[in-house]
Amino acid sequence: MSPVRRGETLPIFNRIAVLRAEHRMSRAALAEAVNVNTQTVGALERGDHYPSLDLAMRICDVFGLPVEAVFSRTEFSPLSAEVYSRPKGQS
Repeated sequence: MSPVRRGETLPIFNRIAVLRAEHRMSRAALAEAVNVNTQTVGALERGDHYPSLDLAMRICDVFGLPVEAVFSRTEFSPLSAEVYSRPKGQS
């Protein structure tokens, strides 16, 4: 059974702001690259607006990442924890 029911909205978290910062890209530059208004990028970053599948894919194309690296149904852990964490059993 699908976790999405009519009338129920599940959150969509994203790393757009972090990725923009890593690429030294302004909201305006990202908005232009994906053909949306600058305010739309801000709303996405704040979680006030969820992207269409098409927009999500365009954003991922800009950063050269798969959708699951940019968007998630669960909150992302900090990138530093993912990149620098050690596998269990290693010190």
